Amino acid sequence: MKGILSIWRAARLVFFTGLILVCTGIFLLTLLILYTASDLPRLPEDLSRIIETPQSLVYNASGQVVLRLGERESVPLNRVSPDFINAIVATEDHRFFQHHGINKLRTAKALYVTLFEPGRVEGASTITQQLAKNLFFSFEQSFSRKFRELLVSFQIEVTHSKAEILEVYINQIHFGAGAQGIEKAADTFFGKSARDLTLSEAALLAGLPKSPTAYNPFRHMDRALKRRQLVLQRMKDTGYISEDQAALAASDIPELNREKKDARSGSYFLDALVKSLIDVYGENVVYNGGIRVYATLDPRLQDLAKLSLRQGLDRLDQEMGISGEKPSRPQGALVAIEPATGAVRAMVGGRDYFDSEFNRATHARRQAGSGFKPFVYYAAFEKDGLHPGTLMTDQSVTIPVTGAPDWQPRNFERRFQGNMVLKTALTRSVNTVAAQLVQRTGPDAVIDTARRCGINSPMQDVFSIALGTADVTPLEMTAAFSVFANSGIRHDPFLFWRVEDAFGRVLFEHIVQDQPVLDPAIAYQVVDMMKAVVDTGSGRRVRDHGFTRSCAGKTGTSNNFMDAWFTGFTPTLCTSVWVGFDKRDPLRDKNGAGITGGRGAAPIWARFMQQALADEPERNFPVPREIRFEKIDPDTGCPMDSRDSRPGIIVAVKRGQVLCGETVR
Repeated sequence: MKGILSIWRAARLVFFTGLILVCTGIFLLTLLILYTASDLPRLPEDLSRIIETPQSLVYNASGQVVLRLGERESVPLNRVSPDFINAIVATEDHRFFQHHGINKLRTAKALYVTLFEPGRVEGASTITQQLAKNLFFSFEQSFSRKFRELLVSFQIEVTHSKAEILEVYINQIHFGAGAQGIEKAADTFFGKSARDLTLSEAALLAGLPKSPTAYNPFRHMDRALKRRQLVLQRMKDTGYISEDQAALAASDIPELNREKKDARSGSYFLDALVKSLIDVYGENVVYNGGIRVYATLDPRLQDLAKLSLRQGLDRLDQEMGISGEKPSRPQGALVAIEPATGAVRAMVGGRDYFDSEFNRATHARRQAGSGFKPFVYYAAFEKDGLHPGTLMTDQSVTIPVTGAPDWQPRNFERRFQGNMVLKTALTRSVNTVAAQLVQRTGPDAVIDTARRCGINSPMQDVFSIALGTADVTPLEMTAAFSVFANSGIRHDPFLFWRVEDAFGRVLFEHIVQDQPVLDPAIAYQVVDMMKAVVDTGSGRRVRDHGFTRSCAGKTGTSNNFMDAWFTGFTPTLCTSVWVGFDKRDPLRDKNGAGITGGRGAAPIWARFMQQALADEPERNFPVPREIRFEKIDPDTGCPMDSRDSRPGIIVAVKRGQVLCGETVR
């Protein structure tokens, strides 16, 4: 009897404890709902009005709108192919017509996966929830946002029919290629109205919202078709189509609207900007969020960059005897960065965007050739205490390589010039001296210097890196040389200053932060040497083309003349120019002579920089306190008497560095 009584008391305790917990939970949930509901948006009576989200706008540095994202053309549900409606429901929310705003089973599964499977986050949003998320809230991932989204989903479901919800949803989906909404998508991809879509076309479009960029059929038809196969399978599993219909649709490769091809920005810079925004905020925010983006783009410099590159490439065509009709013509890229901030002021990734959208400024990794030597010299100065007046010998060099044949670098002129100071060696771009320097420091020191300056592309730990065998992009080269222009201070390149939401709230603002990565005095020594490259060395065509301002730079020519570079800077602007064939054919003129960086890229750089800086006062590079200037004998490296009338060479050395030492071998 006592045992039964104990069980009864325990049961009562459990019951009333549970009741109290449930009541407390309901009470707290009610308070949470009341608190959250006070901040919820008011739904309009006509649900279609809520798709009137403002377009996302991109402004250039002059305050002009240069790009609008998210243009829509709304259509009623009865003007949309039933195949598309079935496809999007089967793919995005197959229980859409049964639930009341949330799919309880999917929500429970997603919660379990998120909580108990580390590293995995599974979504469970219904069409109604996606509509609420896209139209009302920020895109941060938080429980608070999800709860508010859930309440609005219930509100939408109570006040509007399923047909109204679905109509608004399909009119605000982003499909990629600049197409917002199903009517725009049908026209962009197939040149027809949404009501005329076939099952094959409808299923393909229904698969795009998951990742519009990755599945863009204009660029990745194979991926789009694989994604469509999943859509057709979902339609078959949910009973919208038969197995025969699915098989027939899967065998069809729809014909794309080649006349329109894509709603393109027309700008390599803007393409790179949109990609950068999507990487940070996602496509929903960029195309649905009505954001305001304030870009670093200077419209005057961008126009000059396009004109300078096109004219320079046209000149190369003439020198190479290439007619305008020939399909294979040299390509090019130009990037201009403000060293003091890292702001990208101009970017051109090819001779004609509408012929080729491939952005060579950001994606074409090519050998920099001798353009890589400033990193070699800096590493030697920093690690071994050498300086521009150090005497070395231009001679035959053989460097043993473990597990490979010995490396024997050759000079461009195929001859040796004997003793010379390092400033002369860089000015003349002597390969054997650069090879001796990397032998002293090791390739890892050169790689470390390049990494500190912002070169992120893969670099092999090999001695030939001294001659620029690493593949880099023009954007990387511009950013890296900006560090020298900025006295050793690094600023990573960026494309936009600020991002605001549709209500003017700041989502992001770029704060310029100095990153000291190089010794200012050593960096200046390399800059002074690169000034000589322009004045008397391999980059003297810059002066021949009328650019007279104080500047520094380095030419680069890869093996067999496949790449021609010039990267140079003034104190206020750093620009890199690359020219070459996409297929890595050699650049040779009509007489068979190879085209170097000085001949192919430097004139383009000079034309652009001369006009870009036309309205700015001339500035000189600041000289660190530790630097002193000495006139030395270029053959011995020894200081010259002030009464000596022989031509000497002025070198920048740090106080305490010894001149006229023995030849370094």
